[in-house]
Amino acid sequence: MSFVSKFLLLGACAGLSQFASAQTAAPLQQSFPNKSIRLIAPSSAGGPVDVIARIVAQGWSEVLAQQIVIDNRAGAAGMIGAELVAKSAPDGYTLLLGFSGPLVIVPQINVSTPYDTLKDFAPISLVATAPYVLLVHPGVAAKSVKELVALAKAQPGKLNFASGGTGVGIHMAGELFNLAAGVKITHVPYKGAGPGMTALLAGEVDMMFNGLSPALPHIKTGKLRALAVGGDRRSPLVPELPTISESGFQFNTSGWYGVLAPKNTPRPVVAKMHGTLVTALNIPHVKERLAEIAVEVEGTTPEEFSRHLREEMATWAKVVQAAGLKGKQVN
Repeated sequence: MSFVSKFLLLGACAGLSQFASAQTAAPLQQSFPNKSIRLIAPSSAGGPVDVIARIVAQGWSEVLAQQIVIDNRAGAAGMIGAELVAKSAPDGYTLLLGFSGPLVIVPQINVSTPYDTLKDFAPISLVATAPYVLLVHPGVAAKSVKELVALAKAQPGKLNFASGGTGVGIHMAGELFNLAAGVKITHVPYKGAGPGMTALLAGEVDMMFNGLSPALPHIKTGKLRALAVGGDRRSPLVPELPTISESGFQFNTSGWYGVLAPKNTPRPVVAKMHGTLVTALNIPHVKERLAEIAVEVEGTTPEEFSRHLREEMATWAKVVQAAGLKGKQVN
């Protein structure tokens, strides 16, 4: 056989191989899913992760014409739920609603994290962002971020801030604030954001970063004072409240949430889950219900979400190092 003949034969074989792959991928994408999907929420029922998961799952179920069941797996700052998904079968039927804590913060702190975020998951889409709000007890003599910073510098080590536990997003927002403002406000971890808020309302602690939704009723009644909101723009729920950047400090304090599958999930499955998820996020009642709890819809490509994870990893690695948190116990 001549060289030309061999070349043509190889080309034909390659073409048939690509055709066969396309023919295999198409039925897989069309037939998936043919049973209910489990969406792991690595938090307790009733918390913000759980609430967001249920709103998204309802719309997503409508688009897929298949039930999506929320499975709450709280514990170890979200590691328990994340590990479950990382070690699940890569068939698209077990997914994770991940967030910053277990995906990009805890792996920087905990030296024995049982998964590698960048290697053990297949990102599908960033789903939503929710700005944190900087809150102080009314007894604190600060009515702006600049006044709070001045107070902290005048009384180093005296002020403290609550969080829902070491390694969670609202804890790291406080550490990022310390770093950006050049102050040392002492961290006081509680077993959940709820108990942390209770402590702040009682005046046991001076300040706290928390989600805007649970804080809003207390802001309106004057039981807590809001100084600034995170994110790139003001919240329509409190339009008079300046952003952190408007207050003179260039750092972002927003929570984010995204859907991931186990690594090696077939690309046609990831593609279908991505397309249907983005469609679901744009359903009016889904957007409205999320907006009611101060959550903004995102929706990205898998590649954009992957890049977001890498960037967040780099950001929080610096904060963890500066705060001396490496090797600390997470809860």
